Amino acid sequence: MKRFFWMCSGADQDVLEQCSKSEQIKQAGIGGTVFFTAIMATIAASYALYTVFDNIFAAIFFGLIWGLLIFNLDRFIVSTIKKRDNVWKELAQATPRIALAVIIAIVIAKPLELKIFEKEIDQVLLEEKNQLTLDNQSQIALQYNPTIEALKADNDQLKKEIVDKETEVNDLYNTYITEAEGTAGTMKLGKGPVYKEKREKHDAELQSLQNLKDNNNQKIAANDAAIAAVTNDYASKVKTTQPIIDGFDGLMARIGALDKLPWLPSFFIFLLFLAIETSPIIAKLLAPKGEYDLRLEDHENSIKTWVAQKIDQRAQILGTDTGLNNKVYEDIAEEDELYDYKKKKARELMQLQADAFYENQKRIL
Repeated sequence: MKRFFWMCSGADQDVLEQCSKSEQIKQAGIGGTVFFTAIMATIAASYALYTVFDNIFAAIFFGLIWGLLIFNLDRFIVSTIKKRDNVWKELAQATPRIALAVIIAIVIAKPLELKIFEKEIDQVLLEEKNQLTLDNQSQIALQYNPTIEALKADNDQLKKEIVDKETEVNDLYNTYITEAEGTAGTMKLGKGPVYKEKREKHDAELQSLQNLKDNNNQKIAANDAAIAAVTNDYASKVKTTQPIIDGFDGLMARIGALDKLPWLPSFFIFLLFLAIETSPIIAKLLAPKGEYDLRLEDHENSIKTWVAQKIDQRAQILGTDTGLNNKVYEDIAEEDELYDYKKKKARELMQLQADAFYENQKRIL
């Protein structure tokens, strides 16, 4: 277990073996913090991905990958911080790592906030879904209401025509009745020619009323059927779009609902994970330069010295070899035998070039 936490801390185990128990415990504590931060990241990512994929196996698989990524990043951050004799240099090298730790803390904390405040988020989402349902119904109604209102207005007009015609027929009925009674018209009691004329007019209008009722009732029935069809289309459209609203509980929707809750509890949870994520870095910055740091620095300095020596030796060898080569070529340049040999070869080369030029010109002509 101790060696495992050493590995998590990114410490050099060979160097750490030579250190005191307290130094080994300190490095194991840093490694444990890195390990358990990765565990929290795995849990947080698995929950967040479960809200996306709605599949527990896929969520666990990708959550493990995310946890390993966070583990590797934290291990890298901690292992690259070296203790220096200058506090400002230590802060300078730790600043970008702390910024990265803040980003990681935000990423880890947010999914767990979603789980911790799940009930409150569900309440906010329920209110939003209800509002979306009402808005959806209103928007869909805008597509169908004009048609329904037009059909209803047409029915009202058809019914009004029937009522007006009935009023007219009733007036004609009263006219010929009062004519027969002698209380109006010619003021003569009995069914005379005027009565017959008015009675015939009434009967004709009564027949017209019946025809109007038949025609208008047919139109009203057709309009009622059309209204029922449009109403059914409206209900079908609402039913089809409702599952989209019911499914409005994804990751972005939950994050948006979380932002509508009071910010203070979420902020404290973020601070908790920020403290966990930055604790290895802060511990290294606050801890005095220990035995492990001294041994590691001595090991690194010995390697630097060895590399510097090899570079210097290579430079000296190169300089010496260059000087020897220059001296050798200067001595060779003064030999008459080499001069005569090169002169002979140069003459042969120029002869071959002249012959080749002559043959080429000859082919062209």
